[in-house]
Amino acid sequence: MEKRAYDFLRRLVDSPGPSGYETAPAKLWRAEAESFADEVTHDVLGNSYARLRNEGAPIVIIEGHIDEIGFLITHIDSDGFLWFDQIGGWDAQVVVGQRIRIAGNEGDVFGVVGRKASHILQPEDRDRAVKLKDLWIDIGAADRADALKRVTVGDPAVVHGDFLHLTDDLCVSRSMDNRTGAFVAQETLRLLTIDRPNLDLYAVAPTQEEVSFAGAYTSTFKLAPLVAIALDVTHATDYPGADKQRDGEVKVGGGPVLGRGASLNPRVYEGLRDASKRLGLDLPVQGNARTSGTDADAMIRTGVGTATGLISIPNRYMHSPNEVISLSDLVDATRVIAEFIRSITPESDFRP
Repeated sequence: MEKRAYDFLRRLVDSPGPSGYETAPAKLWRAEAESFADEVTHDVLGNSYARLRNEGAPIVIIEGHIDEIGFLITHIDSDGFLWFDQIGGWDAQVVVGQRIRIAGNEGDVFGVVGRKASHILQPEDRDRAVKLKDLWIDIGAADRADALKRVTVGDPAVVHGDFLHLTDDLCVSRSMDNRTGAFVAQETLRLLTIDRPNLDLYAVAPTQEEVSFAGAYTSTFKLAPLVAIALDVTHATDYPGADKQRDGEVKVGGGPVLGRGASLNPRVYEGLRDASKRLGLDLPVQGNARTSGTDADAMIRTGVGTATGLISIPNRYMHSPNEVISLSDLVDATRVIAEFIRSITPESDFRP
């Protein structure tokens, strides 16, 4: 991965923005797009658009939602401790003891998730799975009045941690789900500035996937594309105890994954498959019997209907503070989507 792209990815992943509070990463995404796109804009939901304009040509969108899972402050008690709820899906077991970054009144506020120490728990509580309602955030406040100087109810928060390399190719951080998808969507559009196809092309970074798919519904309705490619992460199965019978053979660094199933257009799947073969890639396929659990589920049923495709980035430890992905998988996803889009013409027919 070239240095410019890597630096953009790292800044995007580090920028906090859970569902409904995506302003910071969205601004960063749009600023990067302005370096090459013909048109960059956003809408009332915070969905971001970068366009290679070709008025009157068929519209194709490449999209990856830009939100992440996080937390929301719901109560500040008399002692200054913060009580919170989840934005998106969390396993409470991985939240205990995490450092937290809160978007406070006048900037970031840092704290730690507290729980009774195991030494003083009753035996029956020690063996019970922890629940989020049993946890609080400690920002070091003396009391409620002191806490209110820095935070208020409704402030969003994310886990605080550094973007790290495990190897030259494997990286770990929070928010790989799905800043990597938003990254690939834009990088694919950038790649398509070379030998531009006869299409009206958009990269879209929708909001609120983790809670409602609202961004995918509204952005797809607005653009009414012929084809829409969703980018997301999927469960890698190259770790102990993984369910390969359900999720298939998916390896971090083994290439992006092609989705195939009821909420995905078969002609688009075939086009992505053939594009990968032309590039010499033998990509894994993941079956989605009913729904994919991605923005593709929303896009296919928007307006008069959209020919949807799905490419997923293998991810170990999804919805945790430390998600592991491969940089080479991101590069290959960009190449495959660009190759497929270049095969689309105004005469292309995606009816099954």
